[in-house]
Amino acid sequence: MKNTALTHIHESLGAKMLPFAGYNMPILYEGVNAEHETVRNAVGVFDVSHMGEFLLSGPNALALIQKVTSNDASVLTIGRAQYSCLPNDKGGVVDDLIIYKMKEEQYLLVVNASNIEKDWNWISSQNDLGVDMKNISEDYSLLAIQGPKAVEAMQSLSSIDLSAIKYYHFEVADFAGVDNVIISATGYTGSGGFEIYCKNTEAEQIWNKVFEAGAAFGIKPIGLAARDTLRLEMGFCLYGNDISDTTSPLEAGLGWITKFTKEFTNSENLKKQKEEGVTRKLVAFEMQERAVPRHDYEIVDGTGAVIGIVTSGTMSPSMNKGIGLGYVTVANSAVDNDIFIRIRKNDVPAKVVKLPFYKK
Repeated sequence: MKNTALTHIHESLGAKMLPFAGYNMPILYEGVNAEHETVRNAVGVFDVSHMGEFLLSGPNALALIQKVTSNDASVLTIGRAQYSCLPNDKGGVVDDLIIYKMKEEQYLLVVNASNIEKDWNWISSQNDLGVDMKNISEDYSLLAIQGPKAVEAMQSLSSIDLSAIKYYHFEVADFAGVDNVIISATGYTGSGGFEIYCKNTEAEQIWNKVFEAGAAFGIKPIGLAARDTLRLEMGFCLYGNDISDTTSPLEAGLGWITKFTKEFTNSENLKKQKEEGVTRKLVAFEMQERAVPRHDYEIVDGTGAVIGIVTSGTMSPSMNKGIGLGYVTVANSAVDNDIFIRIRKNDVPAKVVKLPFYKK
């Protein structure tokens, strides 16, 4: 099991540690609901250093990215980031990722922890363009500083105006006494804030200074369990649950990152799928009675016929009701449609809703 540069700090803080994607990761500190509320109302810090980072450089770096990803990375300028996915050649998704344009002819790809090796092998297998690829995942740490007070709490740590960094933009600047830190206005919570990329050797200094600066704003460390409830309230997809090697980006509602203005892996088949229409769709639903939907529960219609499957579900801490995502037949996918979640032989009523679940 791998440790992050901050594992010893999490252990000293009494975090509940569990294996996640080959890493020893903090899952809980004081409890999911309390940690969730900290991020929604103040500011919290996640250690997400298990995520993967690849650096692609050279005159053909963009051409390779255009070939392997579904979104149009040609629109990126230096200092901008883009959400995208890596389609496979069978109609599914290898992974979802964020692409950062660092310099002309240099891009940083940030991928999911559990898919680092798979993604690296996939992109390498497509690299017949001589692009210089470096897997820097083991050398870098990533802190997500999330919540409505993040900008105010962190401003004293940098000479740049943090409030001026727009969503899905970033700066390479000084932060917490360290130079050349990537300060990215991205996150997986829907409550604003930053993701901070630094070298492993710099992570502890940055962590300590972040907590000093944030003390007056109620800053707390947050585990991966609350990260999941926060992302689900926004309807953000989780790889391995809501998207996978067998789900198409169009079925998953990711048509907005699937651009047919260029050719990419399996684009012809995906274009055909778009024209002909999908047979199932990822929908959001709210439980109409007090119950918690869970991954792999069956979704049924009023006659008891199985029409789909739950991919993610939880009791929403912000709304105090059961919420979930799941694939259903297109005929049952309209907003306000009544569906039922089969929970231990009981068919519990639910309603298809529009995302996000949580509205500020």
